[in-house]
Amino acid sequence: MATAAAASRVAVSAPVFGSDRGVGSSGIKGNSNVSFSNKSWVDGTLAWESKAMRPRHANKVLCMSVQQASKSKVSVTPLNLEGTKEPPLNTYKPKEPYTATILSVERIVGPKAPGETCHIVIDHGGNVPYWEGQSFGVIPPGENPKKPGAPHNVRLYSIASTRYGDNFDGRTGSLCVRRAVYYDPETGKEDPSKNGVCSNFLCNAKPGDKIQLTGPSGKIMLLPEEDPNATHIMIATGTGVAPFRGYLRRMFMEDVPNYRFGGLAWLFLGVANSDSLLYDEEFTSYLKQYPDNFRYDKALSREQKNRSGGKMYVQDKIEEYSDEIFKLLDGGAHIYFCGLKGMMPGIQDTLKKVAEQRGESWEQKLSQLKKNKQWHVEVY
Repeated sequence: MATAAAASRVAVSAPVFGSDRGVGSSGIKGNSNVSFSNKSWVDGTLAWESKAMRPRHANKVLCMSVQQASKSKVSVTPLNLEGTKEPPLNTYKPKEPYTATILSVERIVGPKAPGETCHIVIDHGGNVPYWEGQSFGVIPPGENPKKPGAPHNVRLYSIASTRYGDNFDGRTGSLCVRRAVYYDPETGKEDPSKNGVCSNFLCNAKPGDKIQLTGPSGKIMLLPEEDPNATHIMIATGTGVAPFRGYLRRMFMEDVPNYRFGGLAWLFLGVANSDSLLYDEEFTSYLKQYPDNFRYDKALSREQKNRSGGKMYVQDKIEEYSDEIFKLLDGGAHIYFCGLKGMMPGIQDTLKKVAEQRGESWEQKLSQLKKNKQWHVEVY
């Protein structure tokens, strides 16, 4: 895949796209042995015959290859990250952020995706611990145009990794960021002066660049772990899949001694087309390894049709499986929503319609779900 900086931008029809959010909103350990024609996995280290042979996605490819070869999970460290009863909150504040380092920036969508989405790995040295479902704040470099002399406002991004990070050592955190680009509706040309400041900073970043982090923040999307056999229904649009990637890696990829997941995780992911799918290889791998514990449904609005012949959105997939979803909710399942706030009205309308068809009051049901702490929403 091309690097984020070199990747060509794809023109889109609406004025603003992306994932800038304001406030308010490698070593791999394990004993699996895998060998390839030009590389080998020895004592937890990937050895390549030459640097030229090493693909940019080596860690990702290796990690998934190990997982596909064996159901043994990847060891994580340090395990004292499991020792606290309460999540870390606002360890670093906007006036005193933590200076972290960019490890890698990778474009993770194909050429036909409308827009560019990047996976960004940040080295925080183990100094900014977090839990799955929390967010980092990022302060982009430069001056706030509305407050001369002051820094930019904090932008919040859902963390797309577990507390151990993509390298399983507790020293990194990952973000899933869509580049926010503005196109003039009359000329169709990009206007860089109106592009998203933070998302473009992140997608243009190079390994070694410094980044100002705040947080971690948020408790609403924390993964409830009291019952390791619980059901978790996750509904995401686009980069809203970030916290769910963290959940699923914790459930199916990592060897966490005090969390042995044996329930059901069901992911609904809505994107424009197949080239826009995020972390699809990881999710498909879980589906093959844990068919009794993981379900994965995609809504591709530009490639699939719903029952009425219109575009397929996540709410259409929810309606398709509505009886099953409602029964799971009645049984105590947790349901999570993450993505652009525009996703919620359509989803709420669908759930209300289904409830009425079942002879239930959606308002009462929603109130009960919230009371039971089964309803988790983070939209931006």
